[in-house]
Amino acid sequence: MSARPAGAFLVLLCIVFSFVLAGCPCAGTVVNANPQLRWWLFSNFGASRICPEMLKLGVPLKLDSSSPAVGRFFPMTCAYSVDDATQTVAVNFTGTGYGYMMPAKRVGFSCSAAIELRPDFQIYDDDIYVFGRLNRMLSQPDFRIGYIENPAFNVASNIPPFGTIANFFGNQVVTSEITRGFTVVHNEDKGNQFTLGILLPPAKPIKAFNLADDQRFTFANETVDVHGNGRDYLGPFEVSGGQSFFLTMSVQGQAIDVMIVDKRVGDAWRESYQLGQQLGPAPGPVVGGAPVYPGPAQTKQFNLPPGLYYVVLDNTQYAGLINPAIMPLNPLSDPVARVSYVAQVGD
Repeated sequence: MSARPAGAFLVLLCIVFSFVLAGCPCAGTVVNANPQLRWWLFSNFGASRICPEMLKLGVPLKLDSSSPAVGRFFPMTCAYSVDDATQTVAVNFTGTGYGYMMPAKRVGFSCSAAIELRPDFQIYDDDIYVFGRLNRMLSQPDFRIGYIENPAFNVASNIPPFGTIANFFGNQVVTSEITRGFTVVHNEDKGNQFTLGILLPPAKPIKAFNLADDQRFTFANETVDVHGNGRDYLGPFEVSGGQSFFLTMSVQGQAIDVMIVDKRVGDAWRESYQLGQQLGPAPGPVVGGAPVYPGPAQTKQFNLPPGLYYVVLDNTQYAGLINPAIMPLNPLSDPVARVSYVAQVGD
C-alpha cells in the first residue's frame, strides 16, 4: 500500500465488503451459489466504503503470514472505480510507512500504486470470508525510501541476501505481498481477522492469542518485533461512547513502554519517526499506558473518551519509563522486544 506498503494493507479493502454483507437477509447457501448476486451486493453497497475503510488503519508489513511484522504502512490517499463489465474494482492509493532490517535499521518510505482487484466472498456459519484476488497491476508501485537510520548505508547499499535496501522493501515486501491477494474473516460480534493470501473456510488466520470465547470486538491480534531504538505505532483504533479499550500483551526479550495517544498526537509523532527526525517524547498528552515486562500475558482496561487512538510500543530511551541500553550506531546492537498483543473494545 499492510501489512498490511506491503500487500498487507490490501486486506483493509475487504473489510468494507464484510460490513455490508453482515446484515444480508439472504441465506448463506443462496449467496454463495450466486456470483452475480455477490457482485451486485458489492458494487451497490460495498464499493463506496473501500476508501473510507482503507484510510482508517495502519497495516503490518510481514515477510510471510506467520512472521512478526517488520514495519507498518499508513494509507494517506485513496480513489476507486468499479467496472461492472469485468466485475473488478480499480484502486489507486498513496501512503507512508516505516520498516526495519539489519544492519540498515529503521527505514522510512512512501509508496503509491494502482491495482485491479476481483472481490468475492463466502458465508460460512457465523463468519463471512471476503477475498481480494489481484486481477492485474495497473501500475507498478512507486516506492521511495526517504530515511535510513544507519548512516553507513544508503538506498543502493547491498544487504545480503536481499540485494539493495530499495529492492528489499520495494519488491520483496511491497510488490510480492500485493500479488498474493488477501482474506478477511469477518464476524459481526468478534471483529475481523485478516491475512495475506487466499484462505478458504473453515481455515482461520494465524493469531497471537486464541480468542474463541471472547465477546469483545477485536481490532488486531498479532505479533510484532520492536527493535532497539525503535517504535511501532499500532492503530489508530476507534473507541465509541460507552466502550472501554482493552489491551492484552505479552513480551519476550526487552521490556518496553506502551503509550496511548490520540490520533492527532500520534500522526505527528509517527511522521517525525518515519522522517528520521530526532527521537523524543510524544508531542502531546499521553492518555494511558504503562511499562510491559517479559512474562505471562496481561490484560489492561482503559476508559477513554470517544475518539481514535494510537498504541505506541516504545523501545527507546527518549519516552516512557524504561531506558533500554541501546547503541544506535552499532549495527550489531539490537535489544529486540517481541510483542504479542490483542487490541479490543467492549464493556
